[in-house]
Amino acid sequence: MILVALPRFRSPPEAYCTCPPKFNINPYLGRCGHGCLYCYSVKFPAFRGEVKPRFELLEKLKRKRRLAAVKLPVMLSDCTDPYQPIERRTMLTRKILEVLVDGGFPILIVSKSDLVVRDLDLLAKTSAVVTLTVTSLDEEFTSFMEPGAPNPSKRIEALRRLSKAGIPVGARIDPIIPGLNDDPEGLKELVETLASSGVRHVTVSTLKPVRGFFKTLKRINLDLYYRLRNIYSRGRWIHGYKYLPEDYRHRIVKTLRSLVLGYGMSFASCRENLACLNTDICDGTGLIRKTLYSCTLV
Repeated sequence: MILVALPRFRSPPEAYCTCPPKFNINPYLGRCGHGCLYCYSVKFPAFRGEVKPRFELLEKLKRKRRLAAVKLPVMLSDCTDPYQPIERRTMLTRKILEVLVDGGFPILIVSKSDLVVRDLDLLAKTSAVVTLTVTSLDEEFTSFMEPGAPNPSKRIEALRRLSKAGIPVGARIDPIIPGLNDDPEGLKELVETLASSGVRHVTVSTLKPVRGFFKTLKRINLDLYYRLRNIYSRGRWIHGYKYLPEDYRHRIVKTLRSLVLGYGMSFASCRENLACLNTDICDGTGLIRKTLYSCTLV
């Protein structure tokens, strides 16, 4: 039996990551087609420049009879969006999913795209959780910050369709940016909309700029650059990310926790050093476990 080790998800504990063990596959290298202004992946050289489909990875996976000794969940993806625009043409993510589903692996999808609905047939064949990032319902905000991503209404509709089809769905309100998408009324409307769309778990995280973010922002929007630079000047660098002051992070996470729990969803923060406020696992793994448990009972 030939064995190939699927890539493990790795994140330094110094960055306050609380994710459980899992595998991780990035189907694409280069700059993601969603072009999010706040993207942290650009700190890694492999995720800059032209988008490059990893067809060789697919072929490697297809040649192997056994993909891993332990069937941990496989996440797609941490540094790129598996359903970015080029996926409509290449269908690379779908082809990788076919191999993983055939191998019996639980799947964790993390995306900003409604294209994931295309693969409902595959996701229904295994234990899968789909988490879509919805930073705001304000399309002016999202078109500026996430210019290549589908608008929020399309993501919300995708969550509804996935949930209706029986796929456990979560949402990430990530990143939360001071003065832009952190107003209480806007957050309440967003959380209420997520709950009514079938979302069962919400993970939140504040903006943690990487080096080069403020330089880019200064070129695009000088007023916003000065506002955010002033706020972040009171924060500190942690493992290559600029964190907001702790008092702000604690306040906004507690506010969202109260909203999310009030609508009956589970809650987690991501890399905030506030795991004490979590009611479930940040990456959606908890929904897989609950699904498996309910199936066992049946």
